[in-house]
Amino acid sequence: MIIKGCSAVVTGGASGLGRATVERLTKEGAHVVIADLESSAGADVAREIGGETRFVAANVTDPAAMAAVFNAAEQIAPLRVVVNCAGRGGTVRVVEKTGDPGSLELFEEIVRVNLIGTFNVLSQGAARMARNEPVDGERGVVVLTSSVAAFEGQIGQIPYASAKAGIVGMTLVAARDLSRHLIRVSTIAPGTFDTPILSRFGPEVLDTLAKAVPHPARLGRPEEFAALAAHIVENAMINGETIRLDGAIRMPPR
Repeated sequence: MIIKGCSAVVTGGASGLGRATVERLTKEGAHVVIADLESSAGADVAREIGGETRFVAANVTDPAAMAAVFNAAEQIAPLRVVVNCAGRGGTVRVVEKTGDPGSLELFEEIVRVNLIGTFNVLSQGAARMARNEPVDGERGVVVLTSSVAAFEGQIGQIPYASAKAGIVGMTLVAARDLSRHLIRVSTIAPGTFDTPILSRFGPEVLDTLAKAVPHPARLGRPEEFAALAAHIVENAMINGETIRLDGAIRMPPR
């Protein structure tokens, strides 16, 4: 899929992996719509990047809000690229230290944003793409975001790991399902990346996280995620695959 000239939606595009992806796709000539929460810096980011970059406030779990995002994208050019980076973390243990059961409410909330939200973005984006005229045998590409936690979830990550594993599970099924529409679906599973979510940790913790990566022994850079997302879009043979982007890290239990 040629990125230049197409319309793209990036969820979670106001910061971290999403922002880097917005910048990369814009550099490659796409017209990008940032979808992020009203409370995010999405409007500022859109102004900073410039061009036809737009911000539309939306929660990925809200069908009507995401429909507005895709409407905005289609007003610019045919929607051919969707990169879903939106997500959230949170700690839930099966049995809390108090002896109480883990919070079902928080479990549901985290799974809803990460997994249900992913399906909402995927299904709505694919429905728009399915109406496109094919270009070089393709109508569109969807890139989802999982995590190495899908494979080695740590203690306390049970809702996050469950949701991210669900994204891995949906990837091949979605790619097979959407093949009749000439739409590809693949997933990136990043390891520990230098994003705002790590800003609450001090230098010593960040140094420990970096040294846990075999090679390169550092945190991942958001632009490395964005580069892979762009390559997936451009490489027609990458389909139905989950790609770990983690420097060979395997997360310990805690």
